[in-house]
Amino acid sequence: MSGLDPGLIGTLYKAACLAELDALKPGNVHAFAPGHRMVVADFVTSAEVSAPALARTGGGIGARIRDGVAATMAAVGQNTNLGILLLCAPLAAAAEWGVSVAAVLDTLDRADAEAVFAAIRLANPGGLGRADRHDVAAAAPDSLRDAMAEAADRDRIARAYGTGFTDVTAIGLPALAEARARGLDPSWCTTAVHLAYLRSVPDSHVARKHGRAIAEDLRREVEQTLAGLDLAARPVEPLLSLDAALKARGLNPGTSADFTVATLFWDTLAGAGTALA
Repeated sequence: MSGLDPGLIGTLYKAACLAELDALKPGNVHAFAPGHRMVVADFVTSAEVSAPALARTGGGIGARIRDGVAATMAAVGQNTNLGILLLCAPLAAAAEWGVSVAAVLDTLDRADAEAVFAAIRLANPGGLGRADRHDVAAAAPDSLRDAMAEAADRDRIARAYGTGFTDVTAIGLPALAEARARGLDPSWCTTAVHLAYLRSVPDSHVARKHGRAIAEDLRREVEQTLAGLDLAARPVEPLLSLDAALKARGLNPGTSADFTVATLFWDTLAGAGTALA
């Protein structure tokens, strides 16, 4: 299968990032409300400046992530897209090379590990903590997938590297398809995807910063809020109420937002004619 043009991949990546920002995503930054000392403009700029690295012709996975983070930090001075780049870089490479995501993950080597470790140190994400093995403050291991496997039980993005992105195919894409089948407009389809992640699994960004119990409480809270809620009715007020409550408690389900971008990116890449599965 022939791959997609890198220029198109970069355009689709930016479109996915912007589409995610247009949707009401409780607890996260979006067009309806800022939060966590960040505004939508930070993420718009981040998408723009990271796209060239992410879609660079022939670029390795780790280099795409590292250079995208470096460009973002230079432009906005804070970590807005490490998780997005970690998820979207393998998708971009798969689309360019005309292979599956699983095949791309099989190519990861020490250079990728070194570049990703450098990206994580540069971004310095909240709640990172320390690890007994493969700590990012130490030298990178020979295998990036080994490092990701070590973190899989505490980080959903790391887990994706070992499962071939099954959260996207099992949670995100089905939620997107269901929302479209119900006739929701694009921004509410994106909201549906974000909420599907929130209610399906505890958000690992929340878990890292506040503990697993709080992350599970958040998942249950979202599940209860959504009971009887019809997204086709565009329930802005109850979702903004949930949004404000989460932000007041400092809870930012950033992993769910990152997977939402990855889901939209996967969908648009597939729509452009590439098979990622």
